[in-house]
Amino acid sequence: MRLKDKVALVTGAGGPMGMSVAKRFAEQGASLIMTDISGSRLAQGVEEIEPLLAKGAKVFAQRGSVLVESEVDELLAGSREHFDRVDIIVNVVGGLWLDAKYTPVIDVQEERWDMCFTVNMKGIFHLTRKLAPAMLEKKYGKIVNVSSIEYAGAAGHADYGAAKAGVTSLTRSLAEELAPHVNVNCIAPGIIRTLALKDVGQAVADEFAEKNLLKRMGEPEDIANAALFLASEESSYITGVTIPVSGGLWPGL
Repeated sequence: MRLKDKVALVTGAGGPMGMSVAKRFAEQGASLIMTDISGSRLAQGVEEIEPLLAKGAKVFAQRGSVLVESEVDELLAGSREHFDRVDIIVNVVGGLWLDAKYTPVIDVQEERWDMCFTVNMKGIFHLTRKLAPAMLEKKYGKIVNVSSIEYAGAAGHADYGAAKAGVTSLTRSLAEELAPHVNVNCIAPGIIRTLALKDVGQAVADEFAEKNLLKRMGEPEDIANAALFLASEESSYITGVTIPVSGGLWPGL
């Protein structure tokens, strides 16, 4: 098993992408710390995860927002009652805020702009500050962030593209700061079948599916497989990299 005896923290673990990551990790032997803003989604996720756990592996789940430092502290305090360390962090929390429809930047309201950066970057900031020191002390750790194919710029999603560019840049900065003992990498999804599709709209989803080389929408499992690779020893000589999981679309205008 590729993650045997490892402890992985997955944020946004109640959503399709985070849940797929948690399931894939459980199948590969990891113990899990799961958190999500929705308690009901998280509880359902735990029910689905428990049968997949390897012998000796455990799961700890706590509802909360990784955007709020006090709630991150509560999550980590609870996890310490079950685990003495965190080996892997997968920062899934992110996305568009308030209105996922294409909106020219001159029409974007300040609340949407500010919250887009908070939603996409604050959780990475909190968890890295609080967990990276122990990883450095142990001389081992894996951090996987989730950006977007739109990080290189996206008309109508200027706030989202800029926030995801921040995630990509932060990944590079952390890879350098935490080297040589902690691998920090990033995934840039294209259009993925998640809860966000209802906000983006079917027409936009179909457009992305048609213009990628594989002519289909991505599935949450596609992201989970990339996260597993970046969290495993198979990627031990990779750090500071952003991998598009986008059917062949490359970040760029």
